Amino acid sequence: MAALTKEVSDQTAGNSLEKTLEDFSNYLGFNNMAYNTIHVYLYAVEQFLTMYHTVSHDNLMLYKCFLMEHYKPQTVNLRIRALNCFMESLHLSPSKILMVRVQQKTFLENIISQADYEYLKKCLIRDGNLLYYFIIRFMAATGVRVSELIQIQASHVKQGYMDIYSKDNKIRRIYIPRALRNDTLTWLHQIDREDGYIFLNRYGNQITTAGIRGQLKKFTALYNLDPRVVYPHSFRHRFAKNFIEKCGDISMLSDILGHESIETTRIYLHRSSTEQKQIVNQIVNW
Repeated sequence: MAALTKEVSDQTAGNSLEKTLEDFSNYLGFNNMAYNTIHVYLYAVEQFLTMYHTVSHDNLMLYKCFLMEHYKPQTVNLRIRALNCFMESLHLSPSKILMVRVQQKTFLENIISQADYEYLKKCLIRDGNLLYYFIIRFMAATGVRVSELIQIQASHVKQGYMDIYSKDNKIRRIYIPRALRNDTLTWLHQIDREDGYIFLNRYGNQITTAGIRGQLKKFTALYNLDPRVVYPHSFRHRFAKNFIEKCGDISMLSDILGHESIETTRIYLHRSSTEQKQIVNQIVNW
């Protein structure tokens, strides 16, 4: 790994941390990384370079140990991916930091139930909050990530889908079901929003993911819902559960969700922990 250290030193010599991060950000953008991915990757690289200053095998291993001591395995692997990507951006040797093993659960946790989802929609309609009615409906009816949700424009609704470009120029298509499309077009016509982003904040600017998360937390108190199941990704889980139960095509679901491996999607074949508990309570009487 001596060559690795030397090569990094040659390429980053004289570069400030800000310049290094700027170059990496440009690299990620050029490779069509999502905004949230860029933000997370930059944070990981900044954390590493602030702690160790030089990219070397020993420092990479020390950073991995630090991550394993302070973070959950999913976070550890996310930051390892960031560092591996950073080394790729510097055209280093193909040696990569190995991921940590994550034990696959045999159940799902903290997913909003269909009943609570329907209840939340009714409350929002009753209170005239059509903005958030359509926000949660889009997440639950398309499987869109919240970072992708805020990118949806009127033109996407009109054509019935939105294409997301990932790294390696791969395209993932997010379909907008006919019923949702028709209802959304009616709403957009009523509020005179014929183009641009469809989800705007009270100032007329593109809504933020943080704004959505904050508002969902308020709904849990307002409508007496469990805060553990009312968060953006919960509605994406709801979509996946409903899709697999009604269609059963796990390969298609994996494509729609944009999972890199179908193994990631297999979790939706399992019952939620709440469902497992209910079934056990119903059938076990011995």
